[in-house]
Order: sequence, then structure tokens, then C-alpha cells
Amino acid sequence: MAAAPKAVTSVTIAGITFRNVVIAASGTFGYGREFAGFIDLSALGGVCTKAVTLEPREGNPPPRVAETPSGILNSIGLQNPGLEAFIRDELPFLLRSGTKVIANVAGRSAEEYAAVAGALGGAGVDAVELNVSCPNVSEGCMAFGTSPKATERLTREVKEACAVPVFVKLSPNVSDIAEMALAAEAGGADAITMVNTLLGMAVDIKTGRPVLGNVTGGLSGPCIKPVALRMVYEVCMKVGVPVIGMGGIAGYEDALEFLMVGARAVMVGTAGLCDPYAHIKCVEGLERYMGSNGIGDVGELVGLALP
Repeated sequence: MAAAPKAVTSVTIAGITFRNVVIAASGTFGYGREFAGFIDLSALGGVCTKAVTLEPREGNPPPRVAETPSGILNSIGLQNPGLEAFIRDELPFLLRSGTKVIANVAGRSAEEYAAVAGALGGAGVDAVELNVSCPNVSEGCMAFGTSPKATERLTREVKEACAVPVFVKLSPNVSDIAEMALAAEAGGADAITMVNTLLGMAVDIKTGRPVLGNVTGGLSGPCIKPVALRMVYEVCMKVGVPVIGMGGIAGYEDALEFLMVGARAVMVGTAGLCDPYAHIKCVEGLERYMGSNGIGDVGELVGLALP
């Protein structure tokens, strides 16, 4: 008896064919080297880099990370070596890794976003992800990500400057995330990634002082999954562009939920800090699930929970 054909786990988003639907999320995966000693990066659908800004940034004062029940708070503050150093020292390794590369981009102004995205598009990345949603910096990012008009304008300006697909990463710290998604789509976004971290804080009861040096930080991990899942569901019912879901995905079961509410792919972040094999386990779990349930193409799972 002939063996059953292998299930199709690849997905094409904005003209980019990802080997599978599991992408390493920005921020917790560094620039790929940090995990390359544990996993084969080419086995992932893609890698989204830590944020890249025009100039180097030192980030926020420590402490920068605090554990919470079922998650963590982080206040890194977009620490990175800057555009020039990233292209020179980090990007060549990723381009040789055999996986798709999405560069997360941040800036203080629309002009900075456009300059960085344009340079990275010309340097060989497959797509750029506009970070309009980081809650841990004093300028840029959230200033764009909480205003529909600013999001639409920024997306349009970056699209004009960038030769590769532009993904827009949305913040959950808004009253109507579907409105923000529609604004990004109106600006020409090729895809939407969501959600970034929720704004939170922790207090040391021994000192009576905030735990984080920046007082507040971004909450991530399993504790935010129900919120993220609800938001992806709402957005997938409103927009026509592909959505890549994230927020508390720790295993393939979580990934399945995001696919079923309409996400075309998923990003795994905080789980990798607890288990460096989390991304690959997610890939393998999805493959087993599809095989056990006679699902020939991962696309068959997308949107099953939508009305």
C-alpha cells in the first residue's frame, strides 16, 4: 500500500512562501544566532528579527524583565546595534540560514521608518515588519500604533520606500484593534501581525518600588493568549489582507486556535525563552495533528472558527 502523501504545511503570504506556518517572533529570538545552536533555522517558516532602528540604541535601564504568573514583563526598550551594524554583522548569517527573514523596523519618525525599511528591503530581507506597537519606548512606535490616521500614513510612506512586502504589527493597547487593522490595510499593508505585548507593571512589596527600571513593560506569555486570540478573531472578520497571529503560543494546540480564528500563520515568542525547542515542537505537533486527522493542507484549518 502506498504511503499517504505528506501534509502540506507551507503557506504563501504576500507572495512569500514560508516552509511552514511557524515563525519566530521578534524580540525573543534575537537575530537567530542565539537559537542556531539548538535548532535548524531552516526548519522554521521564518525568523522575525529583533527591532532594527536607524541609529544604535542602548535600551531602557535595568531591571528589564520580571516574571509574572504564566508570563513575563519586559522593558528592553528596543536595544539594538543600529541599521548599519545589523546589515554588516547580523543579516548575512540570517540570509545563509535557509529560512525566510522578516526584519522588524522601528523609528522615531515616519522618515526613520521609511529609511530603515528601504535599506533593509534592498539588503535582501524577505519582508519588513513595522513595529508600531512597542509599549516600552518614549517616542515612535505606540505614537503611531494608537492612531488610525498615523498608522495609515506611516504604512503608506514605508510602502513607497520599500521594495519588499510590508507587515504591520499591531498593539493590543487600543480600544478598537479592528479599526487599527483597517487603517494599516488602507495604507497598503501586505499583511498584519498581531498582537504585541500588553502594557503592565509589577511592584516589589519589599521595597514598595516598581520592579522594572522603566516602571511599566510589555506583558507576554500564555496569560495573554485569550486576549490575543479574541483580537485576531475580530480582525480576521474585518480585513482582506493575511493576518499572522501571536500572543501566548506555547504549543501546537495554541497555534491551531489562532489558525482556526483566521490567522494564516503564527509567531512563537516568549515560549522560546522557556524552551529553545518550542518553535520546532510546534511545527512537529502541527504535522502530527494534520496526519492524525487526515488534513492534507494547513490551509484547511484556517478560519474554521469564523462565522
